[in-house]
Amino acid sequence: MAHAYSDDPMGATRPGRGAGRDAVIPMVGLGYSRPGPCSVRRSRRSVRHHVVVAGDGVRLAVCDRGPVDASQTVVLLHGLCLSRQSWSGPARYLRDLLGPDVRIISYDHRGHGRSDSAPMATYRIERLADDLADVLANLAVGGEVTLAGHSLGGMVALTYCTQAAERYPIQPAGLVLVATAAGQLAEYGLGRLLATRGPWLLAALAAHAPAAAAEHAVRAVLRPICQVLGRCHGCGADERESLCGMCESALRSTALSTVAGYLAKLRHYDRSALLGQVQAHATVVSGGADVLTPLAHSQVLAAGIKGAEHRHFPWAGHMLLHERARDVAEAIAATVGLRAPLLVEAMA
Repeated sequence: MAHAYSDDPMGATRPGRGAGRDAVIPMVGLGYSRPGPCSVRRSRRSVRHHVVVAGDGVRLAVCDRGPVDASQTVVLLHGLCLSRQSWSGPARYLRDLLGPDVRIISYDHRGHGRSDSAPMATYRIERLADDLADVLANLAVGGEVTLAGHSLGGMVALTYCTQAAERYPIQPAGLVLVATAAGQLAEYGLGRLLATRGPWLLAALAAHAPAAAAEHAVRAVLRPICQVLGRCHGCGADERESLCGMCESALRSTALSTVAGYLAKLRHYDRSALLGQVQAHATVVSGGADVLTPLAHSQVLAAGIKGAEHRHFPWAGHMLLHERARDVAEAIAATVGLRAPLLVEAMA
């Protein structure tokens, strides 16, 4: 079931912030008299905010822009410790590139942003793929669908696509994978940390240590990682500091149980053997300075998915949504089929 909610900080109660599970959460300021599936169709082009209740009762905060009867829909999936707001840069370009007739949906994964927290056992990519299916079904998405995922979001999109035919009624026509991987995360870059006891210790801290002490210890460890993620090659010092601050803020606002729950599962994530099952037209976008999902991961994706296009930016890092926002938007627009000017750098 989908409920509407307010994006106004002075407005309604949000998921995970005190509303009962079955509460119908009011929408403020967008001209609706009552929330719910019927009200979604009263405006074809305005921004709509919903709460979608997943199959296990977890409430997901969703943003929905464009006509509800669109023939083309783009779904934006964010990375670990981020939120749908991480897509704000590319989304601005997308609205210009795609025009008003394409629907754009973004939402916060469970345990992130304004969505509910959930039991640590549910912080699995397969469960996130089921959440995606619930969002598509509850918002009655029709026509052709393009999934665009960054980092963890790309893994969710890939997982959905490699099991869509057997589990889900909607099979995407397009797939854009940004700074992500098909598996073997512990083989390259900072992902090697997944092969250590670190994720297990985080999970133990989240489960047994006093919350305040555990959070303080983890933030101290994560600060250097934020600085690495915040390296924005080609950006000025102020922009790099801003990006580092954004990463640190994202980690600080994400519960330790969320971080620990996902990291413990990522070591075992692997869809490499299923890449040949992807039927969608795929575009892989990578950065040469990405230390979390290095180029080797994108090369595996591009080689394994039939007909995939690979757009590589040698001087960009993991935060491509910030560093190369327009290029990411152009890759999505091209995948949708509304060809944008190709400003792709040659691979170094």
